[in-house]
Amino acid sequence: MPDNFEFAYFWVFYLVPLPLLIIWVLPAVRIRKKSLKVSFLRHAAELSGQQPTKGVRQLKRPWIRQVVLWALWTLALISLARPRLVGEPDLVVKTSRNFLMVADISFSMAQKDWELGDEKVSRWEAVKHLMGKFIEEREGDRMGILLFGSNAYTLAPFTSDSHALLQLLDDTDVGMAGQQTNIGRAIGKSIELFANDTLPNKVLLLLTDGADSGIGVSPFDAAELANTDSITIHTIGIGDPASLGADLDEEALQHISKLTSGQYFLAKDASEMERVFEVLEEIEPVEYEDETYVPVQELYFYPLAALFAFSFFTAFFIYLVKLFKRKEQ
Repeated sequence: MPDNFEFAYFWVFYLVPLPLLIIWVLPAVRIRKKSLKVSFLRHAAELSGQQPTKGVRQLKRPWIRQVVLWALWTLALISLARPRLVGEPDLVVKTSRNFLMVADISFSMAQKDWELGDEKVSRWEAVKHLMGKFIEEREGDRMGILLFGSNAYTLAPFTSDSHALLQLLDDTDVGMAGQQTNIGRAIGKSIELFANDTLPNKVLLLLTDGADSGIGVSPFDAAELANTDSITIHTIGIGDPASLGADLDEEALQHISKLTSGQYFLAKDASEMERVFEVLEEIEPVEYEDETYVPVQELYFYPLAALFAFSFFTAFFIYLVKLFKRKEQ
């Protein structure tokens, strides 16, 4: 018997002795036979050698019939008790957060100074790979992707279809949004995306390896506007700011995250970026419903099917016996 087997209504088995109670309470069926009253009955009985019987006959209960009835009663109770296999409870994921990933794809992201395994790859190829892994693990979040350079455009609006997001992300490349890094415009475009949705929790993850180009809206003004809309911005600086030719503005990214109660992270290489995503899993965890789903496999139809099959064959057997008796007569 499996450990996860149980009866939903075990109390049904307390009804097992019910037939015995009925037999004890209700009188047995008696059949009255026809009789003839005569004054010479005793004398006739002596002459014939037969003994007179009682005028009332009580029906007997053949043991085979009792066994069959008890078997049918037991199968009926087993079915009513609802035998079943109960699986391990599964947590139901709660969709309560919009998570927008805003990634810089300006020309500086084409530098091949990161490694995936033993292979030298561009920053964008590594970031794209790690973003894909992060998206796959964000079960329950409605994810969106926005790419920016000189301009900002929506690669994918908020959706729970991680497979579609990964396909769209895989087709992106450096330079598709222009050469420069316009962080203010990217945050402004992100606010527009969040405004079209109703989920209460709004998280923006900004990834860049450069400094704002200074064209258009200031990233700080955009961050303050995001804060009024209850958008939390986490920022990730990509690359080593101390390396030759680095343009990463850590101070600006820290200020943006601070304005919106977010956090700033520095990822100098792919392994550090992977650790950043692990930290994000902790500070922005997947939420679950208060109730859990318990998978149940019902088994009551097995004893129920046996009950009907046994009843049918029993009735068929009784019919055959009566048929043979008629032929013999």
